[in-house]
Amino acid sequence: MDKKFFHLKKQTKYLLFEFILGSLIIAGMAFFAISNIQNKMDKTYSDFAQLMTGMLAVESSEITKNIPLEEKKAILKRHTSLILNNNSDVSFIEFKDNNNKIIYSSKSDFPLGNVNTFFNVSSPVILSSDNKVAGSVTVGMNGKGIKSISSATQKSLFSIFIFTWLTFSIILIFNMFFMYREYKKIYKGVKQISTGKFGYKLESDNMAELTDAFNDMSNILSQYEEQNVEQLTLERNKLEAVLMSIINGVIVCDNFDTVVLANSAALKMLDVDENNFVNRKIQNYIDSHGQCCFRDKIEEFKDTPLNIIENKPLEFNIEAGKRTIKAMISPMFSKMQDYVGYIIVLIDITRETEVNKLKNTFISNVSHELRTPVTVLRTYIDTLYNNSDDFDEETKKDFMKTIDIEAKRLHTMVNDILDFSRLETGNVVLKKEYSNISELLEQNINSIKILADEKNIKINFEKDDNIPLVPINVESLDRVIRNLLSNAIKYSLDGKEIIVKLFLSSDKNCISFSVKDNGIGIAKEHLEKIFDRFYRVENATHTIKGTGLGLHLVKMTVEQYHHGKITVESKENVGSTFTVMLPLAVDENELV
Repeated sequence: MDKKFFHLKKQTKYLLFEFILGSLIIAGMAFFAISNIQNKMDKTYSDFAQLMTGMLAVESSEITKNIPLEEKKAILKRHTSLILNNNSDVSFIEFKDNNNKIIYSSKSDFPLGNVNTFFNVSSPVILSSDNKVAGSVTVGMNGKGIKSISSATQKSLFSIFIFTWLTFSIILIFNMFFMYREYKKIYKGVKQISTGKFGYKLESDNMAELTDAFNDMSNILSQYEEQNVEQLTLERNKLEAVLMSIINGVIVCDNFDTVVLANSAALKMLDVDENNFVNRKIQNYIDSHGQCCFRDKIEEFKDTPLNIIENKPLEFNIEAGKRTIKAMISPMFSKMQDYVGYIIVLIDITRETEVNKLKNTFISNVSHELRTPVTVLRTYIDTLYNNSDDFDEETKKDFMKTIDIEAKRLHTMVNDILDFSRLETGNVVLKKEYSNISELLEQNINSIKILADEKNIKINFEKDDNIPLVPINVESLDRVIRNLLSNAIKYSLDGKEIIVKLFLSSDKNCISFSVKDNGIGIAKEHLEKIFDRFYRVENATHTIKGTGLGLHLVKMTVEQYHHGKITVESKENVGSTFTVMLPLAVDENELV
């Protein structure tokens, strides 16, 4: 049935081609017929002219025989005049003697006749008495008769051509109309079948064989539907139930990139509504960064040969809100191994990504926090090792004391860093004790002075009188002071000055200390983010390497665990001032 249907559709298309081809053939035949008739008529007309010229030559030889020249001219003129007046096809007649000299020509007496001469015919004048050539006769033919006959013939043939062409066109148009009407019936039936209306019947007496085949097919489909729809629906529901219960996201797309099915896990991962996702192009999905994250990868998938992509699915990561999702695209085949689309499997790897970030954070934090004490230890030990003979015993004891203090500080710092993830949870309570913050500041200034001396930087410490003891966790606040001092040295220019101030607030409720440098400063747009985790200012001015964790830990220690506040004031190419404010009041449960 399908072959006959497509043959019918194809035949309808060919009718127009046959119409054009038939018209060209008829026109060619008409042109050939007119040309052939015209050639025969031209030859007949030429033979007529030759015959008339020969007869005129014979008559002239008899008329002009043994007559004086003047009388001969008069006779030829009368004879010529008679012929020209009675025959409209002759334009002129000319008589010549043996020497090719004109005896008489009608051109002088009938000048208008020579204007439309079509062709000339000449014949010799032979004397009957001795068979000698006495001259020649030339007759000019204007072709009026042949033109009149030719025009009438062409009109007749053209009329025949028009009649034949119209007849052919009417037959062809009728045939096209018939074919189109039958085609429309079959097309309507196919549309009904395609919409699921199995059992639809066609009625046609003209194409009974094709109609019967279509009706048989429709009847078989109807029976098949009745027998299998319920089973197919059950199997589809089972498949959908399995897909919906899978913890990973599954998206099924057809060969035209339209989302056919998406389980609840996929919709949740991508944070989309089913009505706005299913039956739409997968390339139009926009991730949390405003990018069409599937578009380029699907193009890459389609550009990869199926035998390669089937064994190694295309993998990539996307961001959807706060989720990190791993996506894998695999081709989908029918039972006949025909490519029918592809499946995208989504796996939520947010936790794994966060674990990797924590690992990186830990490594970066260790390198950042241990750099300063390790440098101090290395410097003091190297100095003692290479120049011990130049120092007295008192100086050596001071060096060894500093080394011991830094070693203990390093041990404590390692323990603190190992507890970093525990501190990040916010459930840790740091035990505090009333301590002399002035001594803590002086101790850190003296400890880090060796780094300042390398850049010829002077550290000045200014403090108010009668500074009270402050409830702090010495180890964690020590880390804050060392971080601020090391940053001030790191970002200061050689030969500049660092000022450390310790003062009591005007309301006497908190103790504040500040670290002011005269370094490269921080641009205004970065100040709000300077304490964010991992945030770093990278530009032509800030080229010093770092992890971006130091100030984040400082802020967390001061504000989260000491209930204080840290602020920063800065201007590019002028310097920065970090101020830490610590409350004097403390919860009794937090004291040692």
